[in-house]
Order: sequence, then structure tokens, then C-alpha cells
Amino acid sequence: MSHRQVLEALSGLLLAMFCSMMTMTVVGTSMPVIIPSLGGTQTQYTWVVTMTMLTTAISTPIWGKLADLVNRKTLMLIALSIFVLSSVGAGLTPNAEMLIAFRALQGIGGGGMQALSQILMADIISPRERGRYMGLFAGVMAIGTVGGPLLGGLLTDTVGWRWNFFVGVPLGIIAFIVLTRTLRIEPREQQKVRIDYLGIMLLSVAAGFLLVWVTNVSDYGWNSWQTYTMVSIGLVAAILFVVVERRVAEPLVPMTLFRNLTFTLSVIASIAIGLSMFGTNVYLGQYMQISRGFGPTEAGLLMLPMAIGMLGTSTIVGQFVTRFGKWKSYLVAGSILMLGAIVLLCTLAYDTPMWLVGVYMFLLGAGTGMTMQNLVLVVQNTAEAAQVGVASSGVNFFRSVGGTVGTAVMGSVMGASMTQLLTDRQADLMAEVQKLGAEGMTIAEELASGALPATRDLPEGIALIIEQVSAQAISHAFIVGIPLAIISFIAICFLPNKPLTRQTTVERLKAEKAASKTSAKTGQVATVAAGDDLTPEEEHPMLASVSEVSLAATGAIPVQGHTDGESGSGSSSR
Repeated sequence: MSHRQVLEALSGLLLAMFCSMMTMTVVGTSMPVIIPSLGGTQTQYTWVVTMTMLTTAISTPIWGKLADLVNRKTLMLIALSIFVLSSVGAGLTPNAEMLIAFRALQGIGGGGMQALSQILMADIISPRERGRYMGLFAGVMAIGTVGGPLLGGLLTDTVGWRWNFFVGVPLGIIAFIVLTRTLRIEPREQQKVRIDYLGIMLLSVAAGFLLVWVTNVSDYGWNSWQTYTMVSIGLVAAILFVVVERRVAEPLVPMTLFRNLTFTLSVIASIAIGLSMFGTNVYLGQYMQISRGFGPTEAGLLMLPMAIGMLGTSTIVGQFVTRFGKWKSYLVAGSILMLGAIVLLCTLAYDTPMWLVGVYMFLLGAGTGMTMQNLVLVVQNTAEAAQVGVASSGVNFFRSVGGTVGTAVMGSVMGASMTQLLTDRQADLMAEVQKLGAEGMTIAEELASGALPATRDLPEGIALIIEQVSAQAISHAFIVGIPLAIISFIAICFLPNKPLTRQTTVERLKAEKAASKTSAKTGQVATVAAGDDLTPEEEHPMLASVSEVSLAATGAIPVQGHTDGESGSGSSSR
């Protein structure tokens, strides 16, 4: 495909990805208005948010597996249709129960759009050439993550909260039309489709119970019958899922994928990236509004440095990856930036200069931009062509799970820290309350219920105490991310430094089938022995990372004795 044809096809995929990201974030600032207007409860408030995250995470590997079995373009159009219809239903919903149901369907459609966008991208662009387009996807994700809450608040304040859901409908229809006209992929060879229904059920039960538990654990505590019940059911279902997947003919998540070192290490690294994407967004937003007294719109605008960092580094690094064929050093550098940024966020206080907070967020966004898309890229590069769909969605699944679990754990740490800090400052707080008389008692009752009112609406004395306490509690919550970021850094350092192929997934699939037919005729299997034609850096990936980073630091230019990776097409899949 020419560059113009690629951009035309990508335009529909980018629109679909944007719709999916907006679905996850657009209602964030509008929920306090939506639920009361529908007569909903605090429990239903939680479920409206949780259900979309839950169905997105569970459906992602299912869509990925289906993409390896049936026509991927058809699947994308189905996912778009589910998204558009459920968005209309959510906008017209008369009560909170129906809103939860339609949000669940939005999550299913959105999960398919996220997973299939990256899988279809691999069908039309080779890993080596994909870098130049990665900035587009990162930009869409950054705009959707930061711009969603801003747009949601604006729509709610002007035309009404129902347009939080209607706004995605015309975008979804446009994406459907564009994909129908511009996305041309070769039809897959007809084969018998066997769907692992038992695996789907067990994965849904395992992921569902564990994610619902970890999302709501702050309500009923870690040491409670709800915790023991949900965790027990989730773990039993997870064990049965592994057993089933090892025996069925077409497993939903082939256990052989975990023999691929690149896939396994990328999954581990993705967990920390999920935390940096979702967890930090949630608690940085709270920091802006509770600890600094900004409104929702201002808080959203103040998050822009993170989006700029993500977009900038993803675009620049993507161009370098395409031009030079090297990816390992960028991933290592990105993981170092993420670790450093999370450590710096642990130092936040109520009076930290805002320009410095912006620098911290920029560094976190830059590290995320350098690692997130590149991890999917290297997995697609090494996975068997027939398993690109399930391998790509596997990384995305664990990133979503990591983000959900990490966010919940951070919430528990913040809640416990907040309670302790408020207890320590109780004398100061009561002194301020007594000064205000009846108004002070109302505020005291609100604080005693566990709610944290916006500090911009509080009297100055009480607001200052809440700002100090909340900032300290949020900084404690960020400590959760440090060990995960360290694990991510270690996993990335040990990623095998395999060259990027110039073949698309479709071309690789044809080549693998041709090689299989040839070997069947001759009775031989073409293999490359481990270590054949490998440089010391390729044989020992840690050495490559250290040498590349060292050269970059000194300004030296490495001299290579062979081409930048095209000779590695016969390497193993690990």
C-alpha cells in the first residue's frame, strides 16, 4: 500500500480508537450530574464506571482470538455497530439500571475497537514501517484520555449530559463509512471456526469477579466475606481457565504464547504502564481538585503536559524506529523515565509549584509514550503470524487489568492514609469547625461520612487542612507504582533484541504457509540455530541496551558491521 492509501485506511481506525477512548473518559466529570438526574444511588454510580472497564477488559482477548479466526474488517464493523447502538441507548436511557447495561455494551464494542485497530494496523503496515504512524495512535489516546473529561463537562454544562453519549454516534458512523470504503485487506483463507465457549465463560468469571472485587474493595475491606468469596471464585475460575486452554483445539489464549519470551516480558511490563495511564490520571485529577482547589475544567487543562509528553515522544521515537530499525534503547529509556516520574510524584505536596508538577507529568507521559505502543509492536513482530491477534490483545488485556488493579490498590492506600492523617489533624480541624458555628458542623458531618468536598467551596481554614492532608495521602498512593515500575524496567531490559521485519502480518502468513508446504514436500524443516549470525548484542540483549544507552550518553556514533535488522527474518519467534 502507498503512503496515501495507508493514511486513508488509518483514518477510519483512528476514528474508531478515538470513539473507544472517549467512551472510557467522557463521563468522568459528568457523573455527579448524571446519576442524580436518573434517581440513582452511590452504588449505581460506581457500577456505571466499573462496568465499562470490566467489559472492555474481558472482551479484549475474545476479540483478539476472533481476529485470528475470521475476517478482521467484518469484526471491526461489528464492534463499531455495537458501540454506536449502545451509545444511542445510553443517551436515551430512562434509569440508572439501563445506563449500566448500555455502558456494558459500550465496553464490549469499545474493547473490540481498541484491540482490532492495532491488529488491523499490523495487517497493512510492517513492524519496521509502523513507527512513523505510531504517533497518530498515541495522539488519539492522549487526546481521548485528557480531552474526554473536558468535553464531557462542556457538553453537560451546555446541551445536557445525554450528549456525553450521543457525541460518539456521528463519529462512529463516519468511522464505519470510512473503513468500509478505504480499508482493503486480503480475504483470509476459509477454515473451520471453532470457538472456545468454555474458555470465554471461565475468563469472564475469573476477570469479572477479581476486577469487581478490586474495584470495590475499599467499600467492604480486604478482610471481609465479600473479599474471600470473590477472590476464591475468581482464582478457581482462573485455574480452570488455564486447564481448559491447555486442552482445547482453538484456545482463547494459547498457553504456548507464554513460551515466547518477548510476549511474557511485555505482559509484565504492560501492567506498570496500565497503572501509569489509568491510576495516575485518576489521582492526579483528585490532586488538582482537592489538594489545589481547581475546578474540573481547569484540572483537565492542567493535565495537558502528560498528553503532550506522550504524543511528542511517541511521534519522535516512532520516526527513529522506522528510520534506524532500533527499538530496545527507547523502551529502556522510557521505562527509566516512568520510574523517575513516579518517584517524583511521591514528593507532591499541597504547595508544590505547578510548573514543577507539570514537569513531573510531562516526564510520565514521555515515558509512557516511548513504551506503550512499542511493546505491542515488538510482540506483533515476534508472534506467529496466525497468532498476532491474540498476542496483541493479550498485552492490551493485561495493561487494562494492571491499570484497574493498580488504581484500586492506590485508592485503598490513599483512603487509609487519609483517615490516619485526618485523625492526626483532628484537633486543628475541630478548632476551625467551631469558628464557623452551624456551617462548620455541616462540613464536619460531610467529612465524617467519608466524602471529600471540593476545597474551592470550603472556608479557608478547613480548605487548607484538607489540601495538606489530601496531597500527602495522594503522594503516599503513588508509592504503589514504584515497585511496579521497577519490575517493568527489569522486564524491558531482558526483552530479546530481535530485528523488526519489513513484512506485514498478511505477508508473513503467506510466507509461513509457503515454507510449511515446502518443508512438507521435502521432509525438512528450515530453522536457524540459536546464535547463528547473531552479534554479541543480539545474543545478549542486556548488552545491547547498556551499550546503546552508553553511546547515546557520550554522543558517540555506533559503527555497525551489518544492516539494521533485515537479515533477521529467519530468527525464532521468541
